Amino acid sequence: MKISIITIAYNSEETIEDTIISVLAQSHKDIEYIVVDGASKDSTMDIVSKHKAGIATIISEPDKGIYDAMNKGVLAATGDVIGILNSDDFYADNDVIKDVNAAFEKGGIEGLYADLVYVDRNNPTRVVRNWKSGDYRPGLFLKGWMPPHPTFFVKKECYERLGIYSTSLKSAADYELMLRFIHKEKIKLGYLPRVITKMRLGGQSNVSLKNRIRANQEDRKAWSMNGLKPGLFTLIRKPLGKIKQYLR
Repeated sequence: MKISIITIAYNSEETIEDTIISVLAQSHKDIEYIVVDGASKDSTMDIVSKHKAGIATIISEPDKGIYDAMNKGVLAATGDVIGILNSDDFYADNDVIKDVNAAFEKGGIEGLYADLVYVDRNNPTRVVRNWKSGDYRPGLFLKGWMPPHPTFFVKKECYERLGIYSTSLKSAADYELMLRFIHKEKIKLGYLPRVITKMRLGGQSNVSLKNRIRANQEDRKAWSMNGLKPGLFTLIRKPLGKIKQYLR
């Protein structure tokens, strides 16, 4: 299958080369790589240009935020399956996309997720948190569950049928999209039980208590936008579930 991978970047000179190299090194060769940059003011685009031979589409222009940039990538993608790898993240090894492709080809699935580890920002060999997703069962979103977005691959036809990222949300549009696709619309979902993505600490919704509170408010809005009602403890269990990631 042709798999489109979208990298979103803005002033990402410190980390984006690791991201790009991890994509270009994949053993699965039918990859359409798309980089969407928000008109960076540092050397991000110099680094991207250095690797342009392996990048199918490069967009560099002002945007209205990270989810607007993701939508640009999704709309530009021509692959059968789309995955998003932000410029702080990188794939765990060179066979990630090969394994993702194999899961789609044999499983009759529309979406796939896997496991993720958070690594120290300055020392990406040091694992800080281990996000083991586990098998999905209907209703898990009501218990605060969600898959790691950087491991989430979905068929392009799902975006065409169910919509793209909501730009009215600042930090939870990835959660809202997966809630919509998986919990509400019940796409056929598969789980790849291994770490495929390494994510540097410092994500938008994790950098402060204030941002975590705002993210929780946006999680509530994500349910409301879809005409859904969370459980009594859904939005409490979601952040609390992260505690065990540090204990693994």
